[in-house]
Amino acid sequence: RVDWISNIIVVVSPENIETMKSIIEKYGHKRVTVVQGGITRHRSIFNGLKVFAENEFSNHLLQKPEVVIIHDAVRPFVEEDILLKVVMAAKEHGAAGAIRPLVSTVIASAADGSLDHSLERARYRASEMPQAFLFDIIYEAYQQCTDYDLDYGTECLHLALKYCKTNAKLVEGTADLWKVTYKRDLYAADSIIKDSLSQQVCVITDVKEEVAQVGFLLHESLKSQIQVEAISASLSKNDNHLQNILSGRCYNFVCINDKKFAIQETLQIVDLLEKSNIPLLYPVVLILVHLDVSENISLSIGMEEVTMIKKFAREVKKKNILVYGLLFQYK
Repeated sequence: RVDWISNIIVVVSPENIETMKSIIEKYGHKRVTVVQGGITRHRSIFNGLKVFAENEFSNHLLQKPEVVIIHDAVRPFVEEDILLKVVMAAKEHGAAGAIRPLVSTVIASAADGSLDHSLERARYRASEMPQAFLFDIIYEAYQQCTDYDLDYGTECLHLALKYCKTNAKLVEGTADLWKVTYKRDLYAADSIIKDSLSQQVCVITDVKEEVAQVGFLLHESLKSQIQVEAISASLSKNDNHLQNILSGRCYNFVCINDKKFAIQETLQIVDLLEKSNIPLLYPVVLILVHLDVSENISLSIGMEEVTMIKKFAREVKKKNILVYGLLFQYK
């Protein structure tokens, strides 16, 4: 998704390594190296950094980067913009990290369980991920860490300050950096993803004027509600514009045609989808709209078309592609 990141190191617990490798293979992720984590957060991060510096830790030593980004998998919605901001700040200052305002007041309790004191919320910020560092700085900091740091510490920015005298630049993060911490958060994350995917649709029509006009009208009626991309393309010519759309992050397609049986064209679209970079983690919705403008209209013709679409839909559903058919008959 972010092409200027050269390598992605995924640090996981030993019992989950094979599961992670199967996920990488299933969805065709590139530039990803799986590394065994440690028993604590800092030990896991240190293991990930060693892949760039210690031959005995990896069969294939990766090229040392100028800047390394450290990020938590429990913050799944990080955008490219915030990644770029912390990287540029790290290049200038040596270290940088995203922050967010505190949403609750932090208090300290006394030994007897009563209130000791509270912090002035306006003066403090919540440290978030992603964080970025010049590689030499963060690697040197981890090399100097004590066992106590590695076992009980949590803040990477503090290590850069403590051992390398590097004051991190703090970058204001967005609300999307919230953590998936509890089981209920999984449902919230799932809803956010589905809502995001539903906000964009691609309308594909044949190049014929009548069909393209229907696509244009659909675009006009939807554009005030969601993001709509409308294109007229010849599938037989493998239209490059269509390929670019399918390689994007659109998961919803409306295909309008006036051919009697358009299954072949639909197969081409499904084939392009499977060859694209779109990860089929969530269902792709493909709505087929057939315009029947023949003079002799009969119900049997419509049912034959519907039967073919239903059979085709059952097959591609196995690939996480949901196909729906609409048949319009008119004189």
